[in-house]
Amino acid sequence: MNIQIKKLTDTAKVPFRGSDEAAGYDLFADVTEDIEIEPGKTKLIGTGISMAIPHGYFGGVYARSGLSTKEGLRPANCTGVIDSDYRGEIKVPLHNDSDETRIIKPAQKMAQLIISPYLEVEFSETDDLDSTDRGVDGFGSTGI
Repeated sequence: MNIQIKKLTDTAKVPFRGSDEAAGYDLFADVTEDIEIEPGKTKLIGTGISMAIPHGYFGGVYARSGLSTKEGLRPANCTGVIDSDYRGEIKVPLHNDSDETRIIKPAQKMAQLIISPYLEVEFSETDDLDSTDRGVDGFGSTGI
């Protein structure tokens, strides 16, 4: 699949995979100076790119495992969704879950992008749903 990407600045970096079998493509901070994120706070950080994701697909923006486990930084919305009809700059709202101020440097890897298909569905309102063994039991009802 070929996805067209537009660099919005001279310093923007095109996403790429860290290894041949990585599912995610690294997204980089397109900032001119260090950005401080205080504990419990969120900063919206641009990537300097926009893209044309094909119809029937979306871009999922996920945490980078190293950044989230070592630094406590993750996308504030946990998983961001870039719709196929969006053409603006891709931005990542990074949230600091740690007890220390964290710094994002220019061109630092800050999240990962995974392109995924989705199903278009129609919803039909009804008064009754089919029954299952589980029924309405939820939130831990199947064990720990």
